[in-house]
Amino acid sequence: MQVYINGEAQKLDEVRTVAGLVERLALNIRKVAIEINHAIVPRSLYDQTILCEGDKIEIVQFIGGG
Repeated sequence: MQVYINGEAQKLDEVRTVAGLVERLALNIRKVAIEINHAIVPRSLYDQTILCEGDKIEIVQFIGGG
C-alpha cells in the first residue's frame, strides 16, 4: 500500500493501523501528533484507525527545550 507521510510517498507493507505505523517508525506516542487526510487521530484510536491506499499522513514530533 502506498501512502504519503509528511508529503513523501512511502510504501507500507504489513502496516495496517496507525499504531503499527508508530511502531514501525519507532515513534514515542507521547511526543507525536498524527493527522490523516486533514483529521487529527486521537491517541486512544491509534489501534483502531486503519490506513488506506493513498492516505495523506502528517506526523508532528514535539521536542522539548529550555
